[in-house]
Amino acid sequence: MAFVLASNNVGKLREFSELFDSMGLAVVPQRDYGVLDADETGLSFIENALIKARHASDATGLPAIADDSGLVVPLLDGAPGIYSARYSGGGDSANNAKLLDEMKGFKGNDRSAFYVAVIAVVRSASDPMPTIAEGRWHGSIGLSPKGNGGFGYDPLFIPDGAKMTAAEMAREDKQRVSHRAKALKALEPLLKQAR
Repeated sequence: MAFVLASNNVGKLREFSELFDSMGLAVVPQRDYGVLDADETGLSFIENALIKARHASDATGLPAIADDSGLVVPLLDGAPGIYSARYSGGGDSANNAKLLDEMKGFKGNDRSAFYVAVIAVVRSASDPMPTIAEGRWHGSIGLSPKGNGGFGYDPLFIPDGAKMTAAEMAREDKQRVSHRAKALKALEPLLKQAR
């Protein structure tokens, strides 16, 4: 069965393509069907993932997979959270600069953070029993951006137990331990049960 991937984000598409290939899933990006991104009007990662999956399924008539993901900083009451991609109103660099500014003066455990990814799978736009999986990647926020790999907050995010940012990690290493990898690993047995 082929799924529509409900995202037009280039970074996510690259990560998901590699991860889905390893699972043996046929996934086609929604842009190949001319589908635009859905308006993310939910108040949680789960709601936004479902909105995106249902939107892509409705537009194509195919089963769809969507994720909503972001960075959660407990000290900032969960911000940037579901607004991670549009935290500053600018791009990745502006988002990173705003986060560093918000965390100025905080040290040690106060800089803890985690990435979260929620994946929703719908077999149709009105699927009453969507499959949901979640993954979290714990770490902390560095004092300055480092590395050129990845996207989003990767230049600031230092995974627990690591001495480098996610942007400094080899892509293959990141693919094994990231929030998306963990969510997909949780999703795989759920999809097999639902078949």
